[in-house]
Amino acid sequence: MRIGKKWFKSLVLVVGVGLLVSACGSGGQQSSGTGASGSGSSSGADEKVYVVGTDAAYPPFQMLEADKISGHDIDVMNAIAEAGGFKIEWKNTGWDPLFDGLDKGTVDIGISSITITDKRKEKYDFSEPYFEANQLILVAEDSPVTKLADLKGMKIGVQAATTGEEVVKKAFGDTYQGLMGYDDMPSSVDDFFNGRVDAVVGDNGVLQYYVKKIQDKKFKLIKDDSFEKEYYGIMVKKGNTDALNKVNEGLKKIKENGKLQEIYNQYFGTN
Repeated sequence: MRIGKKWFKSLVLVVGVGLLVSACGSGGQQSSGTGASGSGSSSGADEKVYVVGTDAAYPPFQMLEADKISGHDIDVMNAIAEAGGFKIEWKNTGWDPLFDGLDKGTVDIGISSITITDKRKEKYDFSEPYFEANQLILVAEDSPVTKLADLKGMKIGVQAATTGEEVVKKAFGDTYQGLMGYDDMPSSVDDFFNGRVDAVVGDNGVLQYYVKKIQDKKFKLIKDDSFEKEYYGIMVKKGNTDALNKVNEGLKKIKENGKLQEIYNQYFGTN
């Protein structure tokens, strides 16, 4: 989920989407719209502003456009804050620093296409799910691959420390030499199109986004029925019931009033 400058150049060249990606360590703070604050100030002296961390290099969920954090997850969190009646401040932390920020208390809430897993739940608390996902395999259009097992012996690109990496390790072992971990998903896809890896395994929302944007490349996406469904959740430090309750309250409201579905349709269509 981190930044890939080379991917930016190639993506603009191929599809002209104008996606601007910056170094993951940059602050990236901004106003989050109605019901949220980007400055950290509030109308009441005692009104808390919750710092929300994300890794803005995972389009269409989190991305930087014209130096502004945007995307599906950003819209979802802004809507939750508005519905829940609390203020937030955005921080583009990067992927690993997001978890570190929650540990140290410099970040109150994390939303960055984070899959809810039993391992993560040992250390963090999660909201109710807001997105259902599954892994897909990106391969060449003429590839004979039909399932994950067919990738054995091939070079497989994944974003490091994601469930994509986990499913490959589960299939081929933790020390599989063909596993190529990247700081961000765009860099793995970039290397695929440049022939440095034979396949990429990643979340459906991200890979399907590229399918829509890249029309002159020859590739296909494969769904392996052995992949388990995943659910994205909003993460807080374990025991932070104050933030978690506010998030769940706002999330419940936007599920009931149709706003969550409206945001989904905006990025992924109605099907």
